[in-house]
Amino acid sequence: MPKQPLAEVFGFPIDNMSPEAKRFRKHRLCPFGNKVPNCTKDKANAPLGVCSVFADNQVVITCPLRFRQSWIIAEDAASFFFAPRSKWTTLTEVRLKDKEGKSAGNVDVVLVSYNTTGKITDFGALEVQAVYISGNVRNPFEYYMENTTRRASMDWSGRPNYPNPDYLSSSRKRLAPQLIFKGGIFKAWGKKAAVALNKGFFETLPSLEAVEPAHADIAWLIYDLVKDSKSNTCKLQRLKKVYTKFHESLEKITRSDPGSVDDFVQQLQIKVNQKFENGEPPDTETVDALF
Repeated sequence: MPKQPLAEVFGFPIDNMSPEAKRFRKHRLCPFGNKVPNCTKDKANAPLGVCSVFADNQVVITCPLRFRQSWIIAEDAASFFFAPRSKWTTLTEVRLKDKEGKSAGNVDVVLVSYNTTGKITDFGALEVQAVYISGNVRNPFEYYMENTTRRASMDWSGRPNYPNPDYLSSSRKRLAPQLIFKGGIFKAWGKKAAVALNKGFFETLPSLEAVEPAHADIAWLIYDLVKDSKSNTCKLQRLKKVYTKFHESLEKITRSDPGSVDDFVQQLQIKVNQKFENGEPPDTETVDALF
């Protein structure tokens, strides 16, 4: 476990004491293209300005806006969606509706290609998947912000609710529903999708069967944050692209590998035994009595 969990706060490593880093922390600014200049994560009036955390010798991105650095993700997605030399632009937070007119959520980024007159010729969806945190990351963040100079090398180890990435919740509660609802609509329209995510997150997913880009429905864009020691900043770096089919990927991600049925029955037996030991035999009717 790292000595303390905070990798980046308001866009900079917590030991970066440059004038620019101090200015961003002082004014709680977001350098990664938020809809307003300030960070608004969690609470607009008291933002949780943690962009990334340390875990297992890696830097893990916990804010989706962190992926927007230099808009590498848009360039990578466009290369999958459109033909070479296409003109394209990005639209963020686009509302998506189903057949009944009900909201299916917002698409993080929609890339559109257009012709010389500005008419849309094609489009695709780019979803950005940051990682949920288990434990409490606000406590170390606020402790650090009280005195950033003195607490840049703070020791948070041993504290209760030490924050860690929750990859399982990130995939089952966020990624899978996004693919089912929003990805399903784009698939029905015959449009492609791309998913930008952190290296550590992708490595926790089931092994996905790769196909050639021309036959793919989804491009998985995997990134990492690499420390630049000269500037004492972290740079978003693409590690690889993985191309897959939609239904096969969804089936892999949403399927649970079953454990032992005998272990489950044993667990049930223990609970039934406890009822009898506590003088609480089951009071439901027998199966025969139901008919």
